[in-house]
Parts: sequence; C-alpha cells; structure tokens
Amino acid sequence: MKVISVNLNGIRAAAKKGFFDWMQEQSPDIVCIQETKAQIDQLDAPVFSPPGYFRYFFDAEKKGYSGTAIYSKKEPDVISTGLGWDIADTEGRYIQADFGDLSIASLYLPSGSSKDERQLLKMEFLEKISPLLKEMAQSSRQYIVCGDWNIVHKKIDIKNFNGNKNRSGCLPEERAWLDQLFGDPPSDDAIGLCDAFRVLNKEEHQYTWWSNRGQAWANNTGWRIDYQVISPALAPLLKSTSIYKEQRFSDHAPLIMTYDRAL
Repeated sequence: MKVISVNLNGIRAAAKKGFFDWMQEQSPDIVCIQETKAQIDQLDAPVFSPPGYFRYFFDAEKKGYSGTAIYSKKEPDVISTGLGWDIADTEGRYIQADFGDLSIASLYLPSGSSKDERQLLKMEFLEKISPLLKEMAQSSRQYIVCGDWNIVHKKIDIKNFNGNKNRSGCLPEERAWLDQLFGDPPSDDAIGLCDAFRVLNKEEHQYTWWSNRGQAWANNTGWRIDYQVISPALAPLLKSTSIYKEQRFSDHAPLIMTYDRAL
C-alpha cells in the first residue's frame, strides 16, 4: 500500500505544475492533500478527477483558504469530516476515510506564524485533538494520520534550529507536544503514536517545507513539518519512505510511505 501526503498550497496551482500527472505516474493507493484552497464546485475540470480514483473534499467556509482532500483507488466504507470544534470544522482541516479496520486521514494543523491569536488557536487545537489521538493509539483499529502538522520535532528536523527555536512551528511547547505524541522520550503521559518517517529514516537534512523567501530551497534550508503519524501496530509493516523533490508542486514536498498491507 502506497500512501502520499502533501500540502499543495492550492490544488489548482499544483495541477498547473503537473501534480496530477505525477500522481498517476506514482500510482498511490491513497493521496492525502492539505491546503486545497478551493471549493469543490471549482474543481470540475477533468484534471481534478484522475481515472481510477475516488475523490473526497472538506472545504473551508472561507473561499481560497485551507481545506483538505483524499484521493483513493478503493472506495472507502465511510468518509467523515471535521473534529467537532470551530477552527477544525469551519476551516476544513480534517477528513478521514475508513477501509475495514484501517482509517486514513488528511489533517491540516493550523499555523501560528501570522499573529499571536493564531498561535493561541493552534495550541488550543493541540489540546483538543490530544484525546482523539490517544483513542487512536489505544484502538484496535489502525490509523494513518497524514498531514501538515506545522511543527518540527527535533533539531534534526530543521536546518536552522537556533535561529527558529522561538518561532511558531519550533517553539519549545510545540516540540514538547510532539514528544508526548510520539512518546519520544518515553513519558507517563505519552499518547503513543509513531512518526512513520523516523521509523525508517534517521538521517539529517530531511525536510518537507522550504520558505519562499531568499534561497531556502536552493540551500535546503528547510523544516520537516509533514508527517504520516501511525498506530504502533503499523510500524513493523513499513517498507519504504521518501520525500519527493525532483519537481516542485508547492512550497512543500510530497511524503511517500509504503506499507506491507492492503488498503
């Protein structure tokens, strides 16, 4: 099973850059998209309905903003949207597809970089989603929560740690929340889900987002803020991982994982 997660920073812009051609070449079982920046009635063109895929969207109420989507080769048993609180639901930040005993979600966690009020909303979002993630970790179901989590975990996950450690996305309290999420280091209050990428790849300079300012892309001055967060039972089934950088569809790169199980 091949699963791709990518923040497209506008699905229409990414389509013009060849994203859907590349997607069909990759032939993934599931694609989880964040930041569609579109309403479904703006996506009638054939390019947005590639052959062989079902498609599902959860749009933000504000046009041209946020939004998540899932493309799947197999028709899900159930599609669900939203998490039950305002910022998650009005901004289209969570969509989940269920297949038998497996759930795959596309999550777009808020950024707090624009202003202090958004950072407070981001921290509230983390507090509210923690019990749900704990339920996932303890469930007999298997979960893959793909998405732009807008937080780096450790120094290894960002090029310029010292210069960014007091900026949203690299704040001590945000990284501590990921410590709790992954139980790394172990703690009594650990949620216990797994960072799928780091199960297989322990190397430095593995980034998924680069600022459009300066020469960030050219110099690989990046951040690893895109994850596939998985149930512990799926960790032994991981086969491969990669970050695709041969083409640029947005300021994020697609994160590709393969699992030794069927969809």
